Amino acid sequence: MVEFSYKNESGRMVVLRCIGPSNFFLERVLFPTDILTFMAPNDSRVEIWGNELYGPKLEERMRISADSEDSTLVA
Repeated sequence: MVEFSYKNESGRMVVLRCIGPSNFFLERVLFPTDILTFMAPNDSRVEIWGNELYGPKLEERMRISADSEDSTLVA
């Protein structure tokens, strides 16, 4: 498991979705300036979803890995 932290620095709400091995799944709504810290399996995928007039929009996608130096990411 790897500790991961994400801060929503955008001016609007986003949805963080983390999908990992062994059926790991986490989904949270983050309001502007919210910070979410959690433990996830190594090599999990994180997606940041925003909302546009036409529907949801994938804004960012990243991998969580144990060897990354800085796990804090900003939208």
